[in-house]
Amino acid sequence: MSVIAPKFKLSYFIKSLTDNIFWIIVLLTLIGIPIIMIVLIFVDLPVHDGELVNPFLAFTMIFHPELAVPFLKSIIYSDFFKIAAFPGFGFAALLAAATIFAERKLLAKMQLRVGPFYCGKFEGILQLMGDGLKLISKEIIIPAKADKPLFWAAPVLFVATAAAFVALIPVAPGWVVADLDLGLIAVFAVIGFFPIITVISSWSANSKYPFIGGIRALHQMVSFEIPLILSLLGVTILTGTLSLSEIVHAQENYWLIVFLPIGAIVFFISMLAELERIPFDLPEAESEIVAGWLTEFSGMMYGLVQLGSYIKLYAFAGLFVVLFLGGWQGPMVVPPFPEEIITEGIQAGPITVQIAGLPIVSQEMLNGTLWFTLKTVAVIFFILIPRGVFPRIRIDMLLSIGWNKLIALAFVNMFIAVGLIYAGILGPGGIW
Repeated sequence: MSVIAPKFKLSYFIKSLTDNIFWIIVLLTLIGIPIIMIVLIFVDLPVHDGELVNPFLAFTMIFHPELAVPFLKSIIYSDFFKIAAFPGFGFAALLAAATIFAERKLLAKMQLRVGPFYCGKFEGILQLMGDGLKLISKEIIIPAKADKPLFWAAPVLFVATAAAFVALIPVAPGWVVADLDLGLIAVFAVIGFFPIITVISSWSANSKYPFIGGIRALHQMVSFEIPLILSLLGVTILTGTLSLSEIVHAQENYWLIVFLPIGAIVFFISMLAELERIPFDLPEAESEIVAGWLTEFSGMMYGLVQLGSYIKLYAFAGLFVVLFLGGWQGPMVVPPFPEEIITEGIQAGPITVQIAGLPIVSQEMLNGTLWFTLKTVAVIFFILIPRGVFPRIRIDMLLSIGWNKLIALAFVNMFIAVGLIYAGILGPGGIW
């Protein structure tokens, strides 16, 4: 039986086009503009002509080119922007989303599969968006005997803890949400919440598979957090500080991985266990306990846990870059901003347009962000590779690695750091 394709009708096309334009205008008016005004209320606005700009004047400045640049600059340097966009949650979520897609394609290529392919014109690039819409639209099913308040709170707490972890990672000079003098201690304080949240979520589900997975996660995280902490004692000994930004500044001439390779290896292995990545994915062992402590999550609750997991992955990779790979340090590859645009303005025919507030961000910031991002992506790549190469290990082997081998190597790393100090190679008064 032949199927007749519907004919194209110009009237239907115009009607659909006008309908879309109408709804875009309605949504922009009823939702978009109020959101912009609410954001402007909480943003530190600039001073213009000796007076502090109010939110209503700021709204008009957005569409005025000469005034929009200093206004945009004030937004970018505000605390709200740093927390919500860069280098905070937005930047981490963007890299986490790219990591999810890259992992699926990478593992598919390693295993001679296609991977995401149909959703999007290029290599299934829109598959992530499709999965997100699917999770948002799916029904959230809560077990009948679950402790509902804790069950609902666990995914939100997981994402919030991952976001707090991200807030401590410096991306470029001066670009960090929370630049603390005891930043390294704060990192371990935040990491300590993940086992608690995992146990709470698994216990609140009141189901055997999540509970088994939660107990496994607790054993795993506790056994690997000790070598994780000990592996960084060498870093603090050589740099003499607990501030993550100061640790990066201390690596201007060399990367600490050159002198502390054992510490870097111990930290990387412990990081895989903390992230529950293969070969340490026992808390989520699909072939044994369905999905472990994630078994009873559905819909967007599962989506939030996955988002938090990949944000946590980015944060650990960024922490590795900060501690061992020099952070944002790297050769200057970003060209300087043209001086004539900053001081003399843009010559447009007979008219010279003066643009105040340029450059919005410095050359050092752009160059630091570029190097930090490239190094972090490289570390993420090495975190993803074991999933397509190694099998899952047994729980007794996992605990033996954490308590016996890694702790011993962490102490060796610490002795190496002390030896470098006393030999006069590194530290105050050292050769380097």
